[in-house]
Amino acid sequence: MIEPRQPLYQWGQRMRAVIDLINDGSYPDMPADALLAASGTVGEIVQVGTHVDSGTPIYLVEFADHRVIGCLEEEIAPA
Repeated sequence: MIEPRQPLYQWGQRMRAVIDLINDGSYPDMPADALLAASGTVGEIVQVGTHVDSGTPIYLVEFADHRVIGCLEEEIAPA
């Protein structure tokens, strides 16, 4: 079993997308390859979890349009 890595960011922190966040097919009610949040879009972390298999932190970020997107640390940065 892989030990979970400690998250760099915490619940409630304001973040911005550092890349365009594109639907990989897992976001409901949106076509695959749809733009979910453009680079620079600001949001807030509403939950921090861990990917079970890799131990990688996953951040649920709610962006301005009330869209909650699962993000990796390399996809977001403090706003």
